[in-house]
Amino acid sequence: MDWTFLSNLILAGVRMATPLIFLALAELYSQRAGLVHIGLEGLASIGSLVGFLVSLITGSPLLGMAAGAAAGILVNMIYAYATITLCAEQIVYGMAINIFAPALAAFIYRVYFGAGSELVQVALMETVAIPGLKDIPFLGPLLFDQTPMVYLAYALVIFTAIYFNKTKSGLNFKAVGEHPKAAATLGINVIGVRYAASVICGALAGMGGAYLTTCYTTTYVDGNVAGRGFIALAAVIFGRWSAGGVLLACLFFGFCDALQIRLQVGSFGVPYQFFQMIPYLATVVVLGIIGMRKAGPKASGKPYRREER
Repeated sequence: MDWTFLSNLILAGVRMATPLIFLALAELYSQRAGLVHIGLEGLASIGSLVGFLVSLITGSPLLGMAAGAAAGILVNMIYAYATITLCAEQIVYGMAINIFAPALAAFIYRVYFGAGSELVQVALMETVAIPGLKDIPFLGPLLFDQTPMVYLAYALVIFTAIYFNKTKSGLNFKAVGEHPKAAATLGINVIGVRYAASVICGALAGMGGAYLTTCYTTTYVDGNVAGRGFIALAAVIFGRWSAGGVLLACLFFGFCDALQIRLQVGSFGVPYQFFQMIPYLATVVVLGIIGMRKAGPKASGKPYRREER
């Protein structure tokens, strides 16, 4: 292990943390409004497929990302209507999204390309280097020579931190997740905030999935999300429901993911499946250590009924 290996590992970790950041921010907005959404895996799956198809048809990865966000919103409206309007169980419908959306993505792929077809590849989004800053040793390639989606992910983290902590709208948003009945007495539209949170959650989760097929790999395969939705859910808990904490958690899990890939290509005489477990083992260990030290928003997972006092 030398400096080149370490720098490449950290650079790969930043890239692999990006879809986790989108997914974790999606969950953060959802939970801050009182909606526990375990269906991130499904939203990312449909976003991944739609982003891939639109990028293939139009030749534009940016349009692919936008289409992935739109697909995530549309699918998440099923969850929103069931859990907000019908007050259904959030965990049950989140799991339903995890079952329905990947199956829908696989169906659309087979209808479009046919069964047994060869893997189709698309061009990935190009990196955009910031002149001058990209030449800074070590930090330059790490922070200032990335795809626009990496810059967007970090900009969203900064925006989220300011929004939730420094704006009246953000404080109202958090109030819905803490005590929706009290928020309603102050004139806050609880139903509207929760639907807005569902739109944001669907868009960000869809973008996280689309990132995998427009910026990370050149093709789409079933299961390419590979548990990132559940890791992002753990990152929100690990990050203590704050934007900065979520960023650090995603960077940690992204580093673990990059590490397992680097270890797989090394000649260690160990089955590669052992290294594939590293990100998931890290998730379990982290949750086991800090998972119960602080609860999230108090109204998370609880339906809001206007007629109840």
